[in-house]
Amino acid sequence: MSAQFAPAVAAFLGEDDPTKPLVVLLHGRGSDERQILSLAAHLPAGPSYAAVRAPIAEGGGFAWFANRGIGRPVAESLTDTMAWFRTWLDEVAPTGRPVVLIGFSGGGAFAGGLVLEDPQRYAGAAILYATLPFDAGVPVTAQRLDGLPVLVAQGDSDHVIPRELLDGTWTYLHDESGALVTAHRDAGGHGITQASLVVLVGWLKALAGRPTPDPT
Repeated sequence: MSAQFAPAVAAFLGEDDPTKPLVVLLHGRGSDERQILSLAAHLPAGPSYAAVRAPIAEGGGFAWFANRGIGRPVAESLTDTMAWFRTWLDEVAPTGRPVVLIGFSGGGAFAGGLVLEDPQRYAGAAILYATLPFDAGVPVTAQRLDGLPVLVAQGDSDHVIPRELLDGTWTYLHDESGALVTAHRDAGGHGITQASLVVLVGWLKALAGRPTPDPT
């Protein structure tokens, strides 16, 4: 039986404009929507920005899924929380409105799960200092993200996410996924650096110039 969660709590930077693309910010484990929303003030004007609070209370904050180890979601938990997220998303961004996901750490793994499950639903995804959710019930097959713009950012001194998961994410996105990959790696640790923020801003600006995909 699927888990039951409270209705989603979301914070917006200003008022949501349903005629604009929606960029959804997904926070890390133990954090909340207000912390990640502060990132939006540094991102390009144009889209609407929303941050969603993860549904599972943990450590004074919230988490996107139960873990069986750092960076390794429990498959059943991830399935349940992704279904819960899609219920919220379908209300604020019906099919046809472009949606871009930006996830940090646990939120990056969650963003990865969402796009792997339904690549056509999203206009792009940024996987920041995170692993894709391998062995967690979502397809990680060749060409799964064919043509999807994906930004991956990692730090060489990241000692939070296991290195084999970071390396596996980097390799899959570049060599197997079929995604249109923008990649950034620097000497930083487990956190968004100024250099990676510059890359993120440039990536979002480039997305804004792409034609809107036909949802059919």
